[in-house]
Amino acid sequence: MRRIDLNCDMGESFGVYRLGQDEALLDCVTSVNIACGFHAGDPATMRRTVRMALDKGIAVGAHPGLPDLAGFGRREMAVSPQEAYDLVVYQVGALYGFVKSEGGRLRHVKAHGALYNMAARDRRLAEAMAEAVYRLDSELILFGLAGSEWIEAGRKAGLRTASEVFADRTYELDGSLTPRHLPDALIADAARAAEQVLRMVKEGKVRTRQNADIDVAAETVCIHGDGPHAAAFARIIRESLTREGIEVKPPGP
Repeated sequence: MRRIDLNCDMGESFGVYRLGQDEALLDCVTSVNIACGFHAGDPATMRRTVRMALDKGIAVGAHPGLPDLAGFGRREMAVSPQEAYDLVVYQVGALYGFVKSEGGRLRHVKAHGALYNMAARDRRLAEAMAEAVYRLDSELILFGLAGSEWIEAGRKAGLRTASEVFADRTYELDGSLTPRHLPDALIADAARAAEQVLRMVKEGKVRTRQNADIDVAAETVCIHGDGPHAAAFARIIRESLTREGIEVKPPGP
C-alpha cells in the first residue's frame, strides 16, 4: 500500500494576534510543524499547540525560522552556516523542552520560509542545520524539499529524511517552489491541489509552471496552515488520498 504523511505548519499566533486554523487542521493532518518563536509563535502558543497535537496523537515537529516576526520569516537574510546552526539549536531546543514537559516526543524538524528555501539551494547552510539537528537528537527526521540540498545534507549527517512536496504551491523546472511574489505561486483551488498531490504520490510527477512534467519524490505533503481555506484543503486532500487507497500516516518505520 502506498503511504504518505500530511504535515502542516501551525502554532503561528503571537501574543494577542491569532493566525491559522490549528484545531480544525489537527483532524486532517498526521504531522505538525510548530513555530518556535522567531518567525511566529510564543511560549504560551508553543505549549498550547504541543498539547493539542499530543492529545490528538499527531506527530510533533519543530519549525525553526529566521528572526523576522514582521516578515513572517519569508524574507531572506544573510546568515552564515554557523548562525544557521545556532538558530536551529536554539529554536528546536525550546520546542523540545515543551514537548518533553508535556510527556511527548519530538519527531521531526522542518525549517520555515526563507530559511527553508535558502538551504534548499545552499549546501553549506543545509549541512550546518542538518548537523545541528543530528547533535540535538540523531533520531529526529529531517523534512526537506524533495530533490534539494536538504535531503542530501540530512543523509550525510546520518539522519532519516522525509522528502517534502507541496499541495498548495506551484513548481519550477529545477524542482524549486515558485517564488511567492509571482501571481501563480499559490494554488487556491482545492480540487487542483488534490489532483497535484495524487499525481505526486502515485506517479512521482508534478507539472511545473512552465507546463512540463518533472520527477518528484513524495514522502510528506505540506499544507500551509495560514491560508484562508487551509482546513478545507486538508480535508479534501485527505479524503482524496483515502479514496485512492493511500495510507495517511507519519513518516517512519
